[in-house]
Amino acid sequence: MTFNVIETFSGIGSQVKALDRIKQREPNFDYNIVATVEWEVGAMYAYDIIHNGKQDLSKYANLTKEQLCQNLSKYNLSSDGKKPLSEEALKRMPLNQLKAICHSIDRNNNLVDISTVHAWDLPKADLLTYSFPCQDLSISSYWHKNFSGIDRDSNNRSSLLWEIERILKEYDENDLQKPRYLLMENVTAIKSPRNVDNFNIWKEQLQSMGYKNYAELDLNAKNFGIPQNRVRTYMLSILADDNWNDIYNYLDNSDINKVNEAPDIEPFLRLDYSNETYRNEAIESTPNWTTSRKTIHDDSCILADGIITNGFLAKTITTKQDRNPNAGLILHGLDLPSHKAPYRNLTPREAFLLMGFDEYDYDALMENNIPITNNRKILSNSKLLKLAGNSIVVNVLEEIFAKMYYINQHFFKHDNIIPFKRTV
Repeated sequence: MTFNVIETFSGIGSQVKALDRIKQREPNFDYNIVATVEWEVGAMYAYDIIHNGKQDLSKYANLTKEQLCQNLSKYNLSSDGKKPLSEEALKRMPLNQLKAICHSIDRNNNLVDISTVHAWDLPKADLLTYSFPCQDLSISSYWHKNFSGIDRDSNNRSSLLWEIERILKEYDENDLQKPRYLLMENVTAIKSPRNVDNFNIWKEQLQSMGYKNYAELDLNAKNFGIPQNRVRTYMLSILADDNWNDIYNYLDNSDINKVNEAPDIEPFLRLDYSNETYRNEAIESTPNWTTSRKTIHDDSCILADGIITNGFLAKTITTKQDRNPNAGLILHGLDLPSHKAPYRNLTPREAFLLMGFDEYDYDALMENNIPITNNRKILSNSKLLKLAGNSIVVNVLEEIFAKMYYINQHFFKHDNIIPFKRTV
């Protein structure tokens, strides 16, 4: 049996990475990503490289820049994940970047903009994942006097949740088969006093469409083999009926919420500066030594001093590292000019590792990080850090998908029950 999956808000593909890990250790498991939905061009390019390898742009060789822009203008693309890319900005992009974007859309059946996706556009699937933007839910939004949360009429990024509701209703209205499973991931603030009423409305809407919800999943990455203190809320929704109590009890009694000892952070850091690549990445992640950076240094957790780690976990990886608070600092001990700080931030490579990706995933991005101007590449350091911070910890998803697939085999009366093993 092939498990067909739709990834909405797909980002750099933590979901497919987790599914691939399961496939590698369980030969009877197979999956197929039948569609993705992602509008941010950096994320869609990174997704394509990580999961499909080097792009073959020869199919676009005969297209002019004007033709490529015309092809892409039908999509609602974004360069920052916040606002749409203007037609003028699209025209200013170099030819090779336009080709790379087209390739990323075509190779991954990327429908780009969730607000324009309809149920009849989507291939038949067993699972739909939706990790909608968290910016308007998170605590940091309050600092900017943003209290809109996931209100239906807020027209903010987090309110894109309700596009999933619209699509699910379209399935029913057009007698189309809905995915048996839905998986939500977001910040725990979705259950805060400000947002919990809307979250409850969302759960009720799912129930009205036949789904049963298991929302008791506030999972910390540190319990899944990743030395990062990152708690996120996951909700698994299943089209179930008489077997729901058995499924619920299975999930409630499984080891998915088990607290495990967090691993040492040392294997996730790149502290050997005799390696030229790691040294250059460390230097690039060392900011100038300013008054504000001194404050950051004094307020932050020191993860390592030279090559010696201090036994701490990284704090939550966010979209920026040169900030206060941050995920943690490293005293590099490098002989640098006096205007450079005595510490460095986590490098993009380390951020990817701390999100559960493999080093070869990051190396693939570096090998295919095509130049778009004389001094700029398609994936800048700041872009890579943002992509990592917006992602989902792969190890956590791997555990959830393992439980989900077992449920599919065991409680829906398929043959060949496949027991999944915890890997951490």
